[in-house]
Amino acid sequence: MTGPESEGLQLRRAVCPGSFDPITNGHLDIIARASKLYDVVHVAVMINKSKQGLFTVAERIEMIREVTGEYGNVVVESHHGLLVDFCKERDIPAIVKGLRAVSDFDYELQMAQMNNGLSGVETLFVPTNPTYSFLSSSLVKEVAAWGGDVSHLLPATVHRALVRRLAEKG
Repeated sequence: MTGPESEGLQLRRAVCPGSFDPITNGHLDIIARASKLYDVVHVAVMINKSKQGLFTVAERIEMIREVTGEYGNVVVESHHGLLVDFCKERDIPAIVKGLRAVSDFDYELQMAQMNNGLSGVETLFVPTNPTYSFLSSSLVKEVAAWGGDVSHLLPATVHRALVRRLAEKG
């Protein structure tokens, strides 16, 4: 092995968690920004068995890998369980979360405090690019299902997959 770890240097690691059903340009913006700040960014596709996603976890992972491939330091995985356990298993000291509005802050602050209390993992909040401040996967799916144009809100390959999937569900 070559590189910083083989030379005894500790890589700076962070995780960007979410359901990513599907990944939007807002998600991608946060991941891209985190990839400039950390040596390795793990994208954790969190599995919630009580929620039926439009895309399977494997499909989401593949889409994320495709649209983050250019960064070179992004690792995409799924996880079922507590995010702090994902962090412990991989020696990840930081969670990076995008905040769209003040309304996101209350919930995210509680989660950050809980995660820190459980494991010492820090959460860094990144303000969302104002272009994406209203954006969520749920909203994108709803607008697209009604025939609205969401192509500017998603990477092109993800948009094509969304249009295909919605047509299949008819």
